[in-house]
Amino acid sequence: MNALFEAAKEVCNFMTVRRWEICIIGGLAVQRWGEPRTTMDVDLTLLAEWGKEEGYVNEILNRFQSRIPDGHTFALTRRVLLIRASNGKDVDISLGALPFEAGMIRRATQVEFAPGFSLPCCTAEDLFIMKAFAARPRDWVDAESVMVRQTNLDKDYVLNHLADLCALKEAPDILAHAKRLLMEK
Repeated sequence: MNALFEAAKEVCNFMTVRRWEICIIGGLAVQRWGEPRTTMDVDLTLLAEWGKEEGYVNEILNRFQSRIPDGHTFALTRRVLLIRASNGKDVDISLGALPFEAGMIRRATQVEFAPGFSLPCCTAEDLFIMKAFAARPRDWVDAESVMVRQTNLDKDYVLNHLADLCALKEAPDILAHAKRLLMEK
């Protein structure tokens, strides 16, 4: 098992013991659903209701080192906690609270990334939505790779949830781009 998976396992185990609701997103999820690529960190979403984030942040920072000065304040204002696992690998924890994020975590399934080693991973549809919503060039490449490799994506599900998120962000261009990608295949 490589160091990135060891970091993911360590952080996920820490959260699972506490019965926190989590799932893997980002580059590791792309390795499952899209075209495998190199990733430098572990990305995951932790369900942390509005107003209850601080308890999660405090407990995590009591166990793991922050990667930035005043990571506590950053996490509470940006809803992203940037930590380092004990093996030195970076872990980005999104503090999820939106209905979509709660549903994504509940839809996550255990994925065996190596023999005898599994992690809760978001679905291909939810990964496509998250990548499209982020809308950075690398994210669009990842979203397209998911679409190409997962030929039975539930496109209605993807477009309905992405439409809701894009309305919040006031970004109809993201939805239009995602529709073009999905309709090509």
